[in-house]
Amino acid sequence: MVRENQTIAVEDLAVKNMIKNQKLSLAISDASWGELVRQLEYKCGWYGRTLVKIDRWFPSSKRCGNCGHIVDKLPLNVREWDCPECGAHHDRDINASKNILAAGLAVSVCGANIRPERNISEGQLRKPISGKKQKPKS
Repeated sequence: MVRENQTIAVEDLAVKNMIKNQKLSLAISDASWGELVRQLEYKCGWYGRTLVKIDRWFPSSKRCGNCGHIVDKLPLNVREWDCPECGAHHDRDINASKNILAAGLAVSVCGANIRPERNISEGQLRKPISGKKQKPKS
């Protein structure tokens, strides 16, 4: 994945908090999300790629990928929804992945909307982690 892409965008999730949910803790722990992101950071640094972490407060699931409208509430049990503004039908996960990719590319290309502090505000993103090629050890 790192060799084939110049920029990789991931959502910076609070995995420690998510493990506290007894129904999801085993599945989340088995997925090793934290380790996946750690490995992506390492490999992106090694190959000179850019890893962009999108802030956990970015409304990736609630933002319409068609018109940009953000719905007020979207419970986890709602897997598909229709945008009240443009009427587009969205699968929650596919829509979120498209929004994360678009936000990651915007940050990578033009540094758009980077959050300067840890204040919670809608639509803010985090700074990208730029990779630098490492020299092999002799």
